[in-house]
This record gives sequence, C-alpha cells and structure tokens, in this order.
Amino acid sequence: MKMIQKLLNLVIPPITVAFVFLILPFLFVFKFINFILRHLFPEKMKGKVVLITGASSGIGEHLAYEYAKNGAYLVLVARREESLRKVAEKASHLGSPDVLVVAADVSLVDQCKRFIDEAVNHFGRLDHLVCNAGIGSYCALEDIPDVTNFLPVMDVNFWGSVYPTYFAIPHLKKCKGKIIVNASVAGWVVAPRGNVYGASKAALIHFYDNLRIEVAPEISIVVVSPGFVESEITQGKQLTKKGEVDVDEGIKKMLGRIPTESAVDCHSICSGL
Repeated sequence: MKMIQKLLNLVIPPITVAFVFLILPFLFVFKFINFILRHLFPEKMKGKVVLITGASSGIGEHLAYEYAKNGAYLVLVARREESLRKVAEKASHLGSPDVLVVAADVSLVDQCKRFIDEAVNHFGRLDHLVCNAGIGSYCALEDIPDVTNFLPVMDVNFWGSVYPTYFAIPHLKKCKGKIIVNASVAGWVVAPRGNVYGASKAALIHFYDNLRIEVAPEISIVVVSPGFVESEITQGKQLTKKGEVDVDEGIKKMLGRIPTESAVDCHSICSGL
C-alpha cells in the first residue's frame, strides 16, 4: 500500500499540471468564442419572463430597465414594495408589456417558493432568474459582540439565491432558461474586515459553478463578479456589528474614496444581454 501511495504521489502531480496546461488554452478559446457570439447574436428577450430579486435599487433596478427595453415581461422582487412599484412604473414606460411586483424576503424559503409560484401562475413560464439580492457587511470578526448577528449575510447573499433557484429549476428547464447570479469580486480576493461578506460571495460562486454542470444543457448559468458598483452598499448601508442594517458613515466615507462603476454601466454585463 505504501508503494502505491508513493507511486501516486510521484505520478499524480505532474499529470495534474500537464492536464491544467493542456485544458486552459481550450477553455480560454471557448470562452472567447462564446463572448464574441453573445455580442454578435444577443438573446432575444421580447416576450420572455424575467424574475429579478433585489430589484428595488442599484444593479437590480437597472437590470429591470435593461430587460424592459428589450421587451421582456418582468417579476420584480424585494422587501420594499413602494420602491418596487416605482421601478415597475418606469420599466413599463421603457417597454415591458407587463410587470408583476412581489414584496418578499429572499432569506425565507417559504417566501421564495411563493414568488416563484406567483411568477409562473401569472405568466405561465419563467425564462430568466436573476439572483441579485444582497446585503453588505464590513467588520472585523473580533469586533462582533455576537457572531450570530452576521447570520443574515449568509441568509441573504447565499441562501437568498439558492432558495429561488431550487424552486425555479423545473420551470427554467421547460424553457431552456438562464440563471444570472450577481456575486462579487470579494468572492475571489482577500479583503480585510470583509470576511463574512466575502465568504458568502465565494460560496455563491462555488455553488453555481457546480450547479452549472448539473443542469446543463437545459439551463445555462452566468455568474458575474463585479467590483465596486454604485448601490446602497457602496453608499454605506451595511449590516452593522450589532446585527442591524444601517448606514455606516465611516464606511460610506471610506468607500467614497474608491472609484466605483455606475449601476447603469454595469447592468448590461450582469444581464448577459
């Protein structure tokens, strides 16, 4: 047995390295060709049904406008119904034939099932699921008085995408639909004091990279990892160490010094249109 283990230790590493160097060029070429084709032949969205979580502001709001301009039916989900209705009104003016507003909390599994069911019952189908809802947090772990205060970060950022995905998959398969996930560059890079937030985004990336294999070819999955984009998060709205969502003036001032991309410029990349 020891001889076999030694042999494997000698053989497996060079085989792995060779495999990586051989497969990476093919992956690069495939992604490049796919990128070109998507821009030359964008998906026709007229008449398709798109559900967007976190649609009351920021990237989610402008995603709604982008889909509306392309003639898609919309289902807008967020907790703030009044803000959603303002977005829905503008989306209607921009070209969406019908906009359904659903006030819901993505961190609650029953509410996720409800808004997926309402979307399908209203429109009869679901073509795109855009998992965009998120909450920010920026705090050193040792500064948190109760570590469970940060449970909402994972509940919203991770489970708030997984729950609706779970209920949407059967409907998306019927239409050969698409899942678009708004992750973050924080899921790839190390950011001091951004530990829980970064972990929630890294979990998203890993989950959907694996799910892509499970649901292909019936459903395609796009994971977007933007940097700093204008939103309530970059305006200082965070989950504080006390477990309350509030505007942190210190973080707002700090983030104000960092160049951010406008949500208007970011929406077309996130939508995959």
